[in-house]
Amino acid sequence: MKIRRLARRAFARENWPVTVALLLLAAAVWMPPLTLPRGTFRYMVAFDVTQSMDAEDMGSPAAPVSRLAYARAAMREALRHLPCGSEVGWAVFADYRALPLLMPLEVCANYDALLSSLDRIDSRMAWVNASSITKGLYWTLRMGKSMGAGTSVIFITDGHESPPLRPSEHSMLNVTPGEVGGWLVGVGGDTPVPIPRSDPDGNRIGYWRADEVVQLDAVSGAAVPGQSREHLSALHGEHLASLARQAGLGYRRLGAPGALTGALLDGRLAHREPARTDLRWLPALLALLLLAWHFAPGLALPGRNRRAGQG
Repeated sequence: MKIRRLARRAFARENWPVTVALLLLAAAVWMPPLTLPRGTFRYMVAFDVTQSMDAEDMGSPAAPVSRLAYARAAMREALRHLPCGSEVGWAVFADYRALPLLMPLEVCANYDALLSSLDRIDSRMAWVNASSITKGLYWTLRMGKSMGAGTSVIFITDGHESPPLRPSEHSMLNVTPGEVGGWLVGVGGDTPVPIPRSDPDGNRIGYWRADEVVQLDAVSGAAVPGQSREHLSALHGEHLASLARQAGLGYRRLGAPGALTGALLDGRLAHREPARTDLRWLPALLALLLLAWHFAPGLALPGRNRRAGQG
């Protein structure tokens, strides 16, 4: 009888919102994740780690940051928005090859490991100073293809070719457009800036001079020393957009960190897979709304208003 009286009191007109809210909060605590089909993504993200990516022309003029640091920050932001069940891996590019560092891992279960490994990607990983973007994109696509269907690639670079390409070298060979999906992401400013020079330990030792790099004569197209400005670097957006079209990729400029998030959430690259989905927020939100409705001034229950009027 006592239990029956307590139950009747708990679900009385003036008390039932609190009782239901407590039950919803209990459900939010104890409800296990559900396996539901949802749109997920699988990416292999390749970062250009050559020394032009150390040029500090991103961020605000008052606090500029390097292109590579800006790309890492944008990737950290994008990871926060990828749905559980998605997978992301890291690769680095230098010379003409993109080499995998970390195979794709599920983002929610391995979030801390992904962030920790991302923070360690820097120019000290480059094995040579050369930067053949055209060939690097080819190897990035090849790497993505080798990881199976459903793997898309993200290649983040400033597009600075070193040594510079001759006009006949701007087209890609042996690439089937659209065979691997993904994005070519350009990062860097529009104004050419000096390229930092570092020793093998990553210590800054100045900037590259004109007589220290291969230059390209703008008239003849021949690689000759000292007649161009290849010791300076800016975003080569048109070159990257052309490569993206040839490879069947999208091109996006990383002008703001959110641009990378939008690219990674491109619905055309999603595939529906069963994924563990945490829905505990739903009963918690309903409980919060119910309590706010119950206790907020002016939102008293009709039954309580009638009872107050009877006095």
